[in-house]
Amino acid sequence: MNTRLLLLASTVALALIPTAYAVQGAESAEEAHAPTFKAHVLSRAELDQLLKEPQKLLVIDVRRPDEITAIGGLPVYLSIQAKDLEGSLAWIPKDRTIVTLSNHAARAGKAADVLASHGFKVAGAAGAQTYEKDGGTLTKIAPVAPTAAANSATH
Repeated sequence: MNTRLLLLASTVALALIPTAYAVQGAESAEEAHAPTFKAHVLSRAELDQLLKEPQKLLVIDVRRPDEITAIGGLPVYLSIQAKDLEGSLAWIPKDRTIVTLSNHAARAGKAADVLASHGFKVAGAAGAQTYEKDGGTLTKIAPVAPTAAANSATH
C-alpha cells in the first residue's frame, strides 16, 4: 500500500510542476508587457464622459494614417504620428484637455507622458481597438477609390 501511495503522490507532484512554471511564466509575461509610461489609461466610460464635452477636449491620434483608415478612430482628432510629436508641440493648443489615442494605448501612453512633461493638461491615453472591444463606437474612414480622371492627371 505504501508503494502505491508514494507512486500516486509522486505522480501528482510531477503533474503540478508544469502548472507552477506556467504561472511563473505568466507573471514574467505580464511584467514584460507592463506599461512603460505613467499616463492613465482611460476606460471606455472615462473616454465617453470626456467626449461629451468636445469644446473642452483635443484628441491627438498618434497612429499612422493607414492604421486609422484600417481600424477607425474618433470623430475628430489631430493626427500627429508618435515620432513627430516633440517637433509638433507648437501646433497643440494648451487650453484643452488632451486625450492621446493609439491602437491599444501603448504609443498613446508614451505620447501622453511627453505632453504632460511639456505642461499640457492630459486626461490620459486610450486605445481605439480596446475602446471598440469594450463597446465604444469608432468612426470608420472609407478610402476614396481613384477616378479615371484623377489617374490620367497624374500620368
